[in-house]
Amino acid sequence: MIRLLHIDSSARPGRSGEQAHGSHTRRLSARFVRQWRARRPQDPVAYRDLALSPPTPVTGQWVHAAFTAPDQREPWMQATLAESDLLVDELASADLVVIGVPMYNFGMPSTLKAWIDNIVRVGRTFGFDRSRTGEPYWPLLADQGKRLVLLSSRGDYGYESGERLGVSNHVEAGVITALRYTGIDTVDRVAIEYDEFADERLHASIAAAEAEVDSLVVRLTEHVATRNELAATT
Repeated sequence: MIRLLHIDSSARPGRSGEQAHGSHTRRLSARFVRQWRARRPQDPVAYRDLALSPPTPVTGQWVHAAFTAPDQREPWMQATLAESDLLVDELASADLVVIGVPMYNFGMPSTLKAWIDNIVRVGRTFGFDRSRTGEPYWPLLADQGKRLVLLSSRGDYGYESGERLGVSNHVEAGVITALRYTGIDTVDRVAIEYDEFADERLHASIAAAEAEVDSLVVRLTEHVATRNELAATT
């Protein structure tokens, strides 16, 4: 069984192709999960819409509570961290994290950044010990077989590494770096471009991205099936 965590972060509530001005990333993430469930209906999916229910931004009290030893936390600290605990638990329980993330002003939506700030947390998703020899930080979700699928969209084009706007793309790196810090370092990416042009280039980009999503689902589900078959014979 593979447990999926499906996250949408677009401020647009609908999906492109279904609603006027709908979200391309919601379209891709829904397609990925729909295709996955068609091939593996037994796999549970947890869903979180960050636009509908934005995580609380980190505050000074949150930092104080997070860096206080669990056995020394006062009741207000437990309450302050309750939402973070829930978000971390969802992430820790997932084998496959599917995130739809549009590019807003060259970066991720503030709701996704708030989610990241809540789940990148000392003692829960990363360890820290200043007396430790060498690197004082280490990931706590490493070696668990977790995987990230990042489905993005961009108004302009040429945002891949080495392309005309590659250095201005702070979306994928921002998400991938943060989750890698927790130990999730296997990543697949698909993106739609040309949204602001709204011409045949956008339509071609959508079609190509959907084909990539379909191929990715086939590849990953076949990988899971092969891994399970090998496990059953050992």
